[in-house]
Amino acid sequence: MSNRLAAGSRQDEGDEGAFAAIARRVGGLGVEIADLSGIVADLSAIGATQSRSAKTAMTAAEAMHLTSADLSRSMQAARESAAETRNILGQSAAEVTQTVERTAVTMKALSEGATSFVTSLGAVDQTLRNVQSASTAIQQVARETKLLALNASVEAARAGEAGRGFAVIAVSVKELADQVQRFSAENAENLATLTATLKSLLVASEENSGAAQRAIAEAEVASSASETLHELVHTVGALVDGIDAMTAPVEKSVSSFAGVETELKQLVDAVGSADAMLKTAKARSDSILDISEDCMRFVAQSGIETPDTPIINLVQHKAAEVADAFEAALSRGEITLAQLFDEAYQPIKGSNPPQFMTPFVPLTDRLLPPIQEPVLDFDRRIVFCAAVDRNGFLPTHNLKYNLKQGDDPVWNATNCRNRRMFNDRTGLGAGRNTLPFLLQTYRRDMGGGVFALMKDC
Repeated sequence: MSNRLAAGSRQDEGDEGAFAAIARRVGGLGVEIADLSGIVADLSAIGATQSRSAKTAMTAAEAMHLTSADLSRSMQAARESAAETRNILGQSAAEVTQTVERTAVTMKALSEGATSFVTSLGAVDQTLRNVQSASTAIQQVARETKLLALNASVEAARAGEAGRGFAVIAVSVKELADQVQRFSAENAENLATLTATLKSLLVASEENSGAAQRAIAEAEVASSASETLHELVHTVGALVDGIDAMTAPVEKSVSSFAGVETELKQLVDAVGSADAMLKTAKARSDSILDISEDCMRFVAQSGIETPDTPIINLVQHKAAEVADAFEAALSRGEITLAQLFDEAYQPIKGSNPPQFMTPFVPLTDRLLPPIQEPVLDFDRRIVFCAAVDRNGFLPTHNLKYNLKQGDDPVWNATNCRNRRMFNDRTGLGAGRNTLPFLLQTYRRDMGGGVFALMKDC
């Protein structure tokens, strides 16, 4: 049974004995020490947070330093690559320009030659046409000569012996005409073949001339591409200049990050030292708090009546009532022993601060309020009265702190303290105490950074 008292209140000292006054002052000192211990704990938590933040910042600075160094190296490599690219492109552009110019001249000469060849072929074709016409005329003359020779032979035959010499001449003329006709026919066939060949050659020459014209146009396009290549060389040169301009700030950044990293390491060391000292101060303040609580318990156990004596007696009486109520519930079969001591705390979904459920919560909600609520009227110093288990779990609080949670976690922390886990030093001390009584002093967290100084009995 844990009964918490509001700290800082005082009774009149008119008829107090010396020991009672000492006890009261020891209690007040314990409360002040509890406040100091809480402040040291807060500072220690802040120091730990600062240490983590400083280490995180140092890690980030180291990463940024490495990143900047990598960037510097990458920029240097990019600069070298761009410079090499500029040189290669410059050489390539010059070579391409020269090649394109030579190609253009050659293609132009070829085009002109092809055009001239087409013209010459046209003239040859006309000559062949003239030769064909002459050949045709020769064939016609040969036919007429053969006809004349035939007529001469007929007349010579009629003339008899007188025409025999003329007949010989007529036969010779006819043979000559036959030969002329045969040679003329062969010549005509050859002329026909030559004409067909010349026509094919003319068509091919015209195609070559067209291809040469297209090649000239493409050479002009290549010349334009060469100009573009030169522009690309200038662009790469500008890129190299830009990288050069960026290199200095990046190198300066690398140097600056190195300095920041050194300073952060010093800060981490300083924060770590402060954190270690705060932990030492926390341990010593907790030790002093333990001593003050031992003093309070020693005075209370000495038999001297102190302001805490009625509260101690009340808490012991109420703890016995709770034990009796639980034993009676076990006897009636309202709960099993396993359920009463079940520590499988089930989180209540959506609760903030977190709340939990166990099989014994319905029982404590029914049995504890009639025992706990009257305690609040016993003494004006009493702020609340509640039972906790050995793990600091508080199932059922006073009704004013037993409200249903809302959307505001700060309001919930103050008004919805039931079904909560208070497993701090004070909560565990109360739940695990095996002495006849235990007096503790602590700061009660009210949420939102607000604390109340308390004495716990």
